[in-house]
Amino acid sequence: MSSYKNQRFHARLGFALRGLAHALRTEASLRLQALAGAAALLVLLALRPSAVWWALVLLASAAVVAAELFNTAIEHLADLLHPQQSPAVRMVKDCAAAGVLIAVLGALGVAAALLVHLLSGAP
Repeated sequence: MSSYKNQRFHARLGFALRGLAHALRTEASLRLQALAGAAALLVLLALRPSAVWWALVLLASAAVVAAELFNTAIEHLADLLHPQQSPAVRMVKDCAAAGVLIAVLGALGVAAALLVHLLSGAP
């Protein structure tokens, strides 16, 4: 059994934070997505929309960062298990990247809906 299983919460939290820190150091895409999430937070602070908009924007931003992390994990695992070029591994990586794209498009949809909401003068 893995030494990561059945650890106390603080240990598992440490594993997760270590993974996040590694991904932020090594993945330009994740840094860009994290920066976009921080920008979204600044926009929320400036515009002060209702709580439901905060929830939608923060959830969409978190989904994008999570998708990037899953994509990174899949890419690293695929490269470790199959280091040579392979059409099957390429397709796995492409599908993982497509998952990130879908999350980003969803987040942009939330941003567009917030913009329309604010421009319509609705409370």
